[in-house]
Amino acid sequence: MSTPADHRATEAPPILRLEGLSASIAGQQVVEDVTFTVPATGITALLGRNGVGKTSTLKAIIGLIDRSGSVELDGERIEKEATFKIIRSGVGYVPEDREVFAKLTVAENLRLAERDAAPRRQLVEDLFPDLLARSAQMAGTLSGGQQQMVSLARALLNTNKILLVDEPTKGLAPKIVGEVAETLAEAARTVPILLVEQNLHVVRQLAEGAVVLSGGRVVHTGRARDFLDDADLIQRHLGVSADAAPAGKPAGNPVEKGAAL
Repeated sequence: MSTPADHRATEAPPILRLEGLSASIAGQQVVEDVTFTVPATGITALLGRNGVGKTSTLKAIIGLIDRSGSVELDGERIEKEATFKIIRSGVGYVPEDREVFAKLTVAENLRLAERDAAPRRQLVEDLFPDLLARSAQMAGTLSGGQQQMVSLARALLNTNKILLVDEPTKGLAPKIVGEVAETLAEAARTVPILLVEQNLHVVRQLAEGAVVLSGGRVVHTGRARDFLDDADLIQRHLGVSADAAPAGKPAGNPVEKGAAL
């Protein structure tokens, strides 16, 4: 019979560990003394009101903004590495505003993202069949949802240790939000994800863990479901009612009303 200590001994170490992470933009501090871990499996949601430092935390992890503190990826310290080296070490980044190359085709956008000797093209084709049909189309002419699929596909082409995904459902129609959520759920079968997401229906459907920021600091960590079931915590830290994250939402229809922070 195993004991709690035995169980902890068999748990995989976290894939990402932040300790005392602080970051600034143009001399203004946007993240302060952030400490949390991301498990080696599943989806962890990074939550908080607008402007509290969620996007800045992701950018600090990969060195896109000035930072201090410790960033550990799969047991290795990376906070002193250049951004391109961090990406090559196995971090897939899906930015908030998709940032596709508008004047290149879908196929060209994907080819530019390939860094592995054997990119996972079949996986991308299976997850995004519509992109295959639009491979010769200029990415700038795609809808917002289609551009989001290109952005996700670029990250999934390579074998990564973790994906950092920033507001993938932002500005999308409910039907497309559902498709993006399904894609993220499928991707999480093979790679852990740190997800910034405003849509609490999507968070409830996808996330196992939750880290909540306020004023650039961590104010809560724990199971996502426990957080979303606590009306007081939601109101205090997110400024929305518990109705924004209703319990018992059908897994196949997570965003029927598009509730967001």
